[in-house]
Formats: sequence, structure tokens, C-alpha cells
Amino acid sequence: MQVRLNKFIASSGLASRRNADELIKEARVMVNENIVLEPGLVIETDKDVVYLDGEKISQVKRVYYLLHKPRGYVTSTADEQKRPVVVSLVPPIPKVFPVGRLDINTTGLLLLTNDGDFSNFILHPSNGFIREYIAELNVPLDEVRRKQLEKGIMVEKKFSRFLSVKFPTKNKKIVVVRAEEGRNHFVKNMFSTLGIMVVKLHREKLGPFAVEGIHPGRYIIVPESKIKKLLEEYGVRS
Repeated sequence: MQVRLNKFIASSGLASRRNADELIKEARVMVNENIVLEPGLVIETDKDVVYLDGEKISQVKRVYYLLHKPRGYVTSTADEQKRPVVVSLVPPIPKVFPVGRLDINTTGLLLLTNDGDFSNFILHPSNGFIREYIAELNVPLDEVRRKQLEKGIMVEKKFSRFLSVKFPTKNKKIVVVRAEEGRNHFVKNMFSTLGIMVVKLHREKLGPFAVEGIHPGRYIIVPESKIKKLLEEYGVRS
């Protein structure tokens, strides 16, 4: 089968297509016995052998896990402090990595994959995937500050806002917030700017994905057909 070299590398799970371009331009990729500097080179997957830093690249099946992250797990593939990591909750082969981050004590929806292009697609701000969180606060949220959060405030020198802030029950310490922002600690920083501390945080949704019905520590496999359909809806070639 014929495929572009950068797509072949991305499909192996070693890098996104953009990062594969950089690896190739840095002269770290060989096809057969020749260093290649052209990312768009078309190779024959059943004949050509591709190497990265001298190691043969093998194609692996792309996988997509939707995990209900429990408290106490680090969103990483490894941790210097030997704390449990999220990749230990899914099969070890093929190797995957988390799409974005959740704080160690934040629970809820986390995607893991070996598809670098898909990860970039989900995280890129231009695609506008909405994140929905359930937050438990240390004090009730009054109407003045609720409106401020929806209207917008300055957080880390950037104008920021929630798309919506709602109360699912009469308890004004529990709020459901929706945002397009994916910055680290974004939800907690929004509230702390107004003098409110987030005691517990749970991500319920990310774009078309939802964690409802999945028990903490468990995962489901997202069919590749669903991923392909999502990419097609956004005009992205898989």
C-alpha cells in the first residue's frame, strides 16, 4: 500500500503528523538505507522499511480508549514519584498516551490513544470542542459571581469565560460549567480568581464523548469508525 512517509510515522503512534515532519527534516528518518528529508515522500508499506534514529518503525493498529479516570491517578505514561498513572488502567499493548491532562484528583472523562493526529485534532482550540465539568465549591456560588464567570474575567492575563454555569440541584455549592478552554487548571483558576476554591472536579463530557455509565477506573473502546466519522465531519482526512 502506498502512503506518505509522515502519515506512516504518525500511524505508528510515535508522533503526530506535524511532529513527524520535524523528525524527517531533522534527518532522523531513513527509508531502507537512505536518509529522507521530504515528509511527503510516498512509500510502499509492503516493500519499504522505515527507521527512526536507527530503530525500525512498525505499524500498529490505532486504538482509542475512553477512560473514567479515578482520583489519585497521574495523567501521564510514567511518574518519577511512582504514583499510579492512567495508562496502567488500559491494556499495555499497544502503548498509548493521554489526550490532554486532568489533575491527579480530578475525575472523569479522559481519552487515551496512540494516534497523534487525533490527539492534536481534539486539543486544537480551532475545533472548539466543549468540555463539561461538575464542580463542588467550598462556598455557595452567588448570582453576581455566576454572571461574572459567564460574562468573562481575566485569568492568567487572558480574557476567559465559561459558556454556561448552571446549578443541577438546589445546592449552590455544586455547579455544572461548560467551556471551550483546555488550559491546565482552567476551571480551578476561573473560580480561584473570584476567591472560590474547587473542592472536587469531575469532567463529564469532551466534545461528542461522555463518561456517563462508565465506572471509575473502567474504560470503553471507541470504534475507529466513530473516530473516522468525527474527522470527516470536520473535513479532516484520517
